Amino acid sequence: MKTALITGASSGIGKELAKIHASKGGDLIIVARSGDELRQLKSDLESAYQVQVHVIVKDLTAPNATQEIYDEVKSAGIHVDYLINSAGFGGLGKFHKRDWETDQQMILLNIMALTHLCRLFIPDFVKRNEGKILNVSSTASLMPGPMQAVYFASKAYVTSLSNAIAQELSETNITVTNLVPGATATDFGKTSGMDKTSLFDQTATSKDVAQTGYDAMINGDMDVKAGLRFFQKAMLAAIPLTPKKVLLKMVEKMQQPRD
Repeated sequence: MKTALITGASSGIGKELAKIHASKGGDLIIVARSGDELRQLKSDLESAYQVQVHVIVKDLTAPNATQEIYDEVKSAGIHVDYLINSAGFGGLGKFHKRDWETDQQMILLNIMALTHLCRLFIPDFVKRNEGKILNVSSTASLMPGPMQAVYFASKAYVTSLSNAIAQELSETNITVTNLVPGATATDFGKTSGMDKTSLFDQTATSKDVAQTGYDAMINGDMDVKAGLRFFQKAMLAAIPLTPKKVLLKMVEKMQQPRD
């Protein structure tokens, strides 16, 4: 069975992806900052599914973190078949008023860590002419996001990068899948403050989103949307037809926190 490396595996979509992969008999490398949560997940999955789970406690925003992860995997002699980049975070507020260090961390995690892990593991995939990548983006990637300028921009980067790499590898047996979830019931809503906005009035479960993403990765799909309600689908469909200034005002209004 295949071995999957999953970042952001201590909670939310990443944790559910780990459960899904283990339930199919796959071994895991789970990565996050939260050591206690990772070790508990390791115990649960190994007990329930008789798989091997390797824990790497790492802050992906730290210098050299991604290289250290790759080096540890190689030193352990673990053969990675699936790379799943699920780690990420957002945050509300006007760009010029937000704490710069927080937004810098967001860029380091959402963009730099994901990009470097892809760059580290893809050459190994190419040598074997097999492998799958799943990058967790967001519907935020499909439009600019006033009140979450850096987060929306970071996810636009993830979608663009994923699609470009998918094309570059299109004549190989390696696939790159871009998962585009809508509002999802995870810790993200609380940490970003989005749980107090109208966008999070109706959320999908992280389990459902993870299942949709995992299945799309296995199928080798390039893009897959997940967890969208009817009004969200309608809004996304209308984006190309909506004047940009109108769209920006709509997005800004939807991201205003309630009292």
